[in-house]
Amino acid sequence: MSRFKLSLVTLAALASLGSGAQAQSNDEVLKELRALRDRVTELERKLKDAEAKSAKPAEAQWGMTPQQVQDFNRIAVKTEALEDAIESQGLKMLKISGYADPTYLYNQRQRRGGFQFLNPVDSDGYNYDNSYFGSASLDFQKEMEGGTRWRLTLVPNRGTGAVIGDASVVHEASVSVPLGDLQTRFIAGQVPDWSGYEYLQPTLNKLITHNLLFDFTLPTAYTGAGMEITRGKWIYKWMLGNMNASKRNANERTPAFAYRVDYSRGEFQGFGFAGVHGKAANFSENAGHIEQTVNEETGEVVDVLVNDATAQRDSRVDLFEFDAYFIRGDLTVQGQLSYGRQRFASITPRADGSLRDSRWVGASGLIAYKFIPRWEVISRLDYLRNNKNGGGLLGYTAADDRNGFGPDATLGCAADNIVDGCDKGANRVALSVGLSYLFNLNTVLKAEYRVDRANLPVFLDVRTGEYRKSNAVFGTSVVVSF
Repeated sequence: MSRFKLSLVTLAALASLGSGAQAQSNDEVLKELRALRDRVTELERKLKDAEAKSAKPAEAQWGMTPQQVQDFNRIAVKTEALEDAIESQGLKMLKISGYADPTYLYNQRQRRGGFQFLNPVDSDGYNYDNSYFGSASLDFQKEMEGGTRWRLTLVPNRGTGAVIGDASVVHEASVSVPLGDLQTRFIAGQVPDWSGYEYLQPTLNKLITHNLLFDFTLPTAYTGAGMEITRGKWIYKWMLGNMNASKRNANERTPAFAYRVDYSRGEFQGFGFAGVHGKAANFSENAGHIEQTVNEETGEVVDVLVNDATAQRDSRVDLFEFDAYFIRGDLTVQGQLSYGRQRFASITPRADGSLRDSRWVGASGLIAYKFIPRWEVISRLDYLRNNKNGGGLLGYTAADDRNGFGPDATLGCAADNIVDGCDKGANRVALSVGLSYLFNLNTVLKAEYRVDRANLPVFLDVRTGEYRKSNAVFGTSVVVSF
């Protein structure tokens, strides 16, 4: 402003000098000076108006009134205070999610039909007609600055903590700490098994029930420590710890080594494989041993089974599975192959009562197609070969007339009554067809019809007391998640 005034004064002086040089009259000079004064006054007024407009806070720039500017500043202060409060309370980067899936299921041979929800595992055991469905979950995930992750998943009665025998509501409790970079992580805690193509959660499982390999050949959870490494399209993870146990008992000190490798070939397909090698719980009991004695009446030498049954210690387990997927648009194709063995875990012992190994191989395949965006039809076929030494699977070391495992049940096979046929276990097949409807983004309705067959009569019909080679179940469920 000072420079502008100075320029005006200079112009006036020059104008006056010019007028004097031309010998103008005093009246003319006065008129010109008055006009020049008026012009300077007008220019000063315009300059003040321009400065006053530029001093208004952002009204011309943002198009906001002064009241709106005050409201905006108030919101900014409250937002910063809210962010500080969330961080001080530990809620920053905390995610809470959950689901519930009340289920209705009818079992033909068990003559059981009704709703099941939050039913405890320890009162009924783990069976294919009441596995992890009918549950409710709360999942807490927290990521801290630096990339460390913490996770706690609670599932009353139907989680891994209940299945492994601890009657715990903790399904998963794990930490993941980056080492050097976010793609190299140390992991530790209780982690659900990561084998196979099917997921445990009903929100991720297309059908209600699980396949035969998931239910009877795969571990439940691992408790230990390991690593997770991501390199391009490859993901490697492994843990050293307990399989299906939160702690070791006396005289048990050998851990199990569990691992998984995944490869994403492209946007739509990939494969993975997983395995477990080490020692795990063996639920077999030594049936006894054979001793020779003399019959007092006949004088003959006969074999007698001495019943000195004792619980077994953990025994060697070797598991391996391969799975693959193709998911593009409305089509989903998934498959899995499995092999397993456990030492001294067969259903049928030797003639002298000593235990043998259990072995099995299996395959499972699933196809799903969304014929319209909200409706999806699903089909799954499973096969499990389990005829070695009378059968025996991971955690199933005795004949099971509900799940359909073991030798021919009509033979009356027992540790002290081993006849022809008792060495052969039942091979199993299961076919499931289902339909799901996406009611809204948080609700899915499911229906499934499943037929299980065996090559031996191993399913007990509770109505007649007879053993059959097949069983059928029908179920519906509603899965609500957030």
